[in-house]
Amino acid sequence: MTARFFGWRGNIFNQYLISLILIFLTSVICYFSPGFIDYRVVALILMLVLSLLAMLFDIFPVLMAAILSAIIWDYLFIPPTFTFYIGTPEDALLFLMYFVIALINIVMTSRIRSFEKKARDKGEREKTIRLYNTLLNSLSHELRTPISTIVGAIDTIKENEHKLSERNKLELFNEIEIAGFRLNRHVENLLNMSRLEAGVLKPKLDWCDVNELIYTVIKNNKNNASQRIIDFEPNEKLPFFKIDRGLTEHVLNNILHNALQYTPDKSIIVISVSLVGDYCRFTISDNGEGVPPEELKSVFDKFFRLPQTGTGGTGLGLSIAKGFTEAQNGTIKLENIRSGGAKFTIEIPAEVSSLNDDLKNEQSVDTDN
Repeated sequence: MTARFFGWRGNIFNQYLISLILIFLTSVICYFSPGFIDYRVVALILMLVLSLLAMLFDIFPVLMAAILSAIIWDYLFIPPTFTFYIGTPEDALLFLMYFVIALINIVMTSRIRSFEKKARDKGEREKTIRLYNTLLNSLSHELRTPISTIVGAIDTIKENEHKLSERNKLELFNEIEIAGFRLNRHVENLLNMSRLEAGVLKPKLDWCDVNELIYTVIKNNKNNASQRIIDFEPNEKLPFFKIDRGLTEHVLNNILHNALQYTPDKSIIVISVSLVGDYCRFTISDNGEGVPPEELKSVFDKFFRLPQTGTGGTGLGLSIAKGFTEAQNGTIKLENIRSGGAKFTIEIPAEVSSLNDDLKNEQSVDTDN
């Protein structure tokens, strides 16, 4: 209903049509209520309708409505009725004041709307500039660091090819690999954010073994997990789920990477997956310091990073995770754990393979756990 209304509002022809209908409808209602409404009160009612139209529509449809309302008010309501003759100087002055006040109201409302639009546009431009400055500042560090690592390691290998031991070469190659993965992650996040903003993201559903999917995600993040423990117990009773494996893998990759990035050394990160009703539910929790309660609503915003965090990042990972989850009609939420740490819960509606008729009911018992 709302979308339909604003579609009408955006069409100038429909603005004229709606203005005409409202003025005629208001006039008819007032005309058939002569015992309750004096012609001076009718002027106030018509003025109210014009004010509402001025807040919604462009100036010319409202100006047309003002002229039409003045003519109708004169013809139907100002004595003598059914003529354009105004019987007394007081009524003539009232008619003139009505028209002048209506015009002033329309012009002032239109100018106020114009100023508000300019202020909104300016605010949006400033917000966009701030966001992209944040992005560029982050990228200047986040992209330069792995590139410098790769270039430095390659220069070292080239200049000391015969002096380096096999162990030293292996360490340098490992640094190049880690930096390459880091660089690739940033580029993927930028491309994925572009896909989300362009609205061209369409899930491609296929059968997926979620246990194998989680093992792949853990393997993708093994280079960042050296000082932390990732705990995952596969549920062999789970059926195959019909989901977009690529999008879901991106979601889990970004959340696990976030957990590894923001938890202290020796933290334990627990991953689980279950079937709850018609949803595939993933949870990723840790025993770190959690998230400040006032920041919980902002963690999925673009370019958002927790204040006073020394680690790098562009602030796109969780925003992309949310976008990819919602692209599959799923939900994602973050909450703090009472005992300490944070927990992400991702629920994606999914068709399941019919392995066991009782499996769905058995897994649904976990809903409140």
